[in-house]
Amino acid sequence: MTARALLRSLFDRAVAVADPMRSLSAYLPPKPSGRVVVVGAGKASARMAEAVERAWGPCEGLVITRYGYARACQGIEIVEAAHPVPDEAGEAATTRMLALLRTLGEEDFVLALISGGGSALLTAPAVGITLAQKRALTQALLASGASIGDINGVRKELSSVKGGRLAVAAYPARMLALMISDVPGDNPGDIASGPTVGYRGDAVRALATLDRWGVTPPDAIRDFLAAGGDPVRPDDPRLSRVENVVYAAPSQSLAAAAEMARARGLTVEILGDALEGEARRIAADHAALARARQQSMTPGAAGHLILSGGELTVTRRGAGTGGPNAEYALALAIALKGAAGIHALACDTDGVDGAAEVAGALIGPGTLRKAAAAGIDPEAALADNDSHGFFAATGEQVVTGPTLTNVNDFRAILVERPT
Repeated sequence: MTARALLRSLFDRAVAVADPMRSLSAYLPPKPSGRVVVVGAGKASARMAEAVERAWGPCEGLVITRYGYARACQGIEIVEAAHPVPDEAGEAATTRMLALLRTLGEEDFVLALISGGGSALLTAPAVGITLAQKRALTQALLASGASIGDINGVRKELSSVKGGRLAVAAYPARMLALMISDVPGDNPGDIASGPTVGYRGDAVRALATLDRWGVTPPDAIRDFLAAGGDPVRPDDPRLSRVENVVYAAPSQSLAAAAEMARARGLTVEILGDALEGEARRIAADHAALARARQQSMTPGAAGHLILSGGELTVTRRGAGTGGPNAEYALALAIALKGAAGIHALACDTDGVDGAAEVAGALIGPGTLRKAAAAGIDPEAALADNDSHGFFAATGEQVVTGPTLTNVNDFRAILVERPT
């Protein structure tokens, strides 16, 4: 098996173990008697709903997923909407979801299916804020290089559904929230901005976040935050009937890939599943680490695999098309300078890196030669944030289509002794 084929098989394994059809049923209780309503949002939510109905049969409910990620369900309605910037379809579906939950009583049961991407898909602006204003703010935050935790902290303050407010709408019904984590640390309050989890943030902190990242909000948003907001605290009694369970996480996918690599005789080093930071800076650090590991390899060693997960960021300064994984791969290729024996893959497990229908990219010793043959300047592409354009030219994009799950970034560097 070639180095590239091995890296792709490791990525495919990481995605497969997070497939809700394989993993969700073990966390489902027997279907409760009485009225049961299934709601959810995220890139994996439709697949999660499909898994629920395979176990429970047809159910009442409404789930919102990304365009192209719908699944055929027996009773649960699946609505597609935009990600990462919310649209009218997501807002309308969220409004209907909240109305549905408000019809429930104490004897009813809600199953909430929450996965990454839900922050954009589950959208209901706070009173006095328009969707257009939230869209503009979201686009600015995504381009600023802000961490997902900071972005979600602002989103919670400006929402009628995030930060525990979905669960408040369902009270006094009992609720079980099953979650697939796509955030560093696997904090339930950060997954899809915590629609079933209370939080201790405040509007002053949200304003400080916007200032720190150089984002100027519309006047209506700044005025709303200055007025103080209305957070749902973790000890709010309306959350007393909610159970939150993170049942799938990036660490499990990294462990599955590591097990597969060890079975092939590779030494595996896992840097962690919660790496954050600017993609190009992390790539430079990883290039230095890969070179150091190569220099210390003993003769005859099968190879050394460096794995990492988490969610890197990109500060957009150029006009190109890219995402954190492709930008990491491009910066890594530049830093390695065609080093023999080092190959790498960087992909998002949901199949979407940034806003493009591209999961990420593969690189190797020949990447820069391919770029030269195509007349592409790697440094110029990086400066223009055009990593997707670069790898389209070199033929090294990884395109998966919808994976129907989301456990964040997957990065693998294979280090072999140069021949």
